[in-house]
Amino acid sequence: MGHNLIRKACLPDVKKIHSLISEQAKGGHLLPRAIADLYAQIRDFSVAVNDKTGEILGCGALRIVWEDLAEIRSVAVHSRLQRKGIGRKLIEALVQESRELGIKKVFVLTYRVSLFAKLGFAIMDKNLLPHKIWADCVKCPKFPECDEVAMVRQADHDAA
Repeated sequence: MGHNLIRKACLPDVKKIHSLISEQAKGGHLLPRAIADLYAQIRDFSVAVNDKTGEILGCGALRIVWEDLAEIRSVAVHSRLQRKGIGRKLIEALVQESRELGIKKVFVLTYRVSLFAKLGFAIMDKNLLPHKIWADCVKCPKFPECDEVAMVRQADHDAA
């Protein structure tokens, strides 16, 4: 297998991102995303690409929520490629992007607690999340009985 690189997504990637997210959503690991929303939000996305074949192996998005807050969302890796560090690389790239933007806090709603914990995220009380986030939650089939874990990473985690 070639090396995997992370790059910002572009419009031709949307259909592949949509199929990755849909595949993971079927398993209940992610919220499905409408393809129209993906076109509108493509600038939030990064993709992991096999540099030999150009195949898109995974995706993830960084959505800015407020002046000092962003959310990592829609992290999906192809089923046959999981547990190879691709998701971790994507998350690290999204955290780095948030740092470059000067964002102090990045949060995630996830079932992959141990993965995010290894990357400096700590469990937080979901009720402390701003109301802006709940706009998405209302569309979720699991609302209001959400079983995802909210986790947050502070920028000053790097200095620690």
